[in-house]
Amino acid sequence: MFASLFVLLYAAHLAADYPLQTDHQAKHKADRGTTGWAANLVHAGTSALALVVAVVVLDLPVGILQAALALAWIAGTHAVIDRRWPVAHWMRLARQTTWAQNGGAAHVDQTAHALVLVVTALALTTTS
Repeated sequence: MFASLFVLLYAAHLAADYPLQTDHQAKHKADRGTTGWAANLVHAGTSALALVVAVVVLDLPVGILQAALALAWIAGTHAVIDRRWPVAHWMRLARQTTWAQNGGAAHVDQTAHALVLVVTALALTTTS
């Protein structure tokens, strides 16, 4: 079940991060203030909705409580990762400043999201 669950979570994530994310969200989700938080939270909400479709509509064998906790975990971490400072901090810590200046941040961002989904799929698999 782990592999199937991860693939569905990842597909939902990709849908939310690319075709379902507006230009406004992509540009402003890391901004300070109300505009940035609004763009970020609407984007994280879109991600959560895509995950609901993946888990509920496809009738995966996951309990309601586990699904709700997983949804909150994924949406919350998605919002934090997309504030961009965690990725920038990691890249400074890992001495990746040149790569960060040349487009590497997007790869580190997507890796962070994928790792959250792996942890979630593992947790859901062991609790079901």
